[in-house]
Amino acid sequence: MSTAVIDPCQLSGTVRVPPSKSMAHRTIIAAALAGTEEPEGVGDSRDIQATRTCLAALRAPGAGLPELDCGESGSTLRFLVPLSMALRGGGRFTGRGRLMERPLGPYETLFQTRGADWSLEGSTLTVRGKLPAGRYELPGDVSSQFVTGLLLALPLAEGESEIVLTSPLESADYVDLTLEVLEWHGIRIGRARDRFTVPGGQTYRPCRMTVPGDWSQGAVWYAADFLDHRVKIEGLDETSAQADRRIAAYYWRLARPGDRELDVSQCPDLAPALGAMAALARGNTRLTGAGRLRLKESDRLSAIAETIRRLGGQAREEADSLVIRGVDRLEGGERVDSRGDHRIAMMAAVLATRCRRPVSILQMECVDKSYPEFWNDFTKLGGKLHVL
Repeated sequence: MSTAVIDPCQLSGTVRVPPSKSMAHRTIIAAALAGTEEPEGVGDSRDIQATRTCLAALRAPGAGLPELDCGESGSTLRFLVPLSMALRGGGRFTGRGRLMERPLGPYETLFQTRGADWSLEGSTLTVRGKLPAGRYELPGDVSSQFVTGLLLALPLAEGESEIVLTSPLESADYVDLTLEVLEWHGIRIGRARDRFTVPGGQTYRPCRMTVPGDWSQGAVWYAADFLDHRVKIEGLDETSAQADRRIAAYYWRLARPGDRELDVSQCPDLAPALGAMAALARGNTRLTGAGRLRLKESDRLSAIAETIRRLGGQAREEADSLVIRGVDRLEGGERVDSRGDHRIAMMAAVLATRCRRPVSILQMECVDKSYPEFWNDFTKLGGKLHVL
């Protein structure tokens, strides 16, 4: 593992954000089910590589359960568990990091009650059983990825199905992305408030499309611009259904002096970028609806607060929120443990540019999970980076 040492510096220039990882996962899966080539511009992050490799294993001829290496990608795992049941009667899933520690309970309960075998041993999950049509009840406040996984797979089942949410759906915009991709590929889904009706026996149709830019990755450059850098961001569609487009509105709320409260329940991936902005904003910022951040690649609530404090800022974590008191300047001169979390590493890099002394960021390679070109873009904008 390498360490990035960042000196105080001024960033300036234009950056084009990478393709939306959320859209890329969905469009790659839909294209594979339609029997066509993957769409243009899906990018080559580690998470996308994982989905691509797993789809190839699912489509490969042969008997027995396919071996599916999901890397550290929660989307890959949760999207493909029901699809593996629909296509191959299950699969053997492996993962790294905290992947298998992240919640899978809703699937375990749903599929075991329908006769599937479910076994999680260490970093290997084995699922055996056919995906049946029927009524699926699940909570909406754990992860919208469970809903997406079922929406992708149930159109292939025999007979009509219904997905019923037993609690309010968080990250609802991500489900909207799924419905949009399904519609483009000829899949019909009925929606009425807390439930989705899914006719069975449907066929995915080919669709020509290009994956738009990623608002989640664009958020880190919004943070840089907020911190008095001159960064122009290209490749973002303001009409996109991506939840993280909220960064534009939150930017201006943070720019106004005084205290503010920002709800991240529908856009949890924005929390690190918002934390970087809040660290030097005027007033106090409370990020609410953030409990699920503890279940990401790291405990992000803890990681954000620790990063800000190590660099000389003021932040404290609560059960499901984060309180940040803006300061005039950051001292730096410390080592930041990214905890192998791509968004923490990028947040720390942007904050390091505004510290008085150099900052070291451990495990700098973790950005490859979602944004392999991050460090190249950072240095092209004028970032002063040394690698140990």
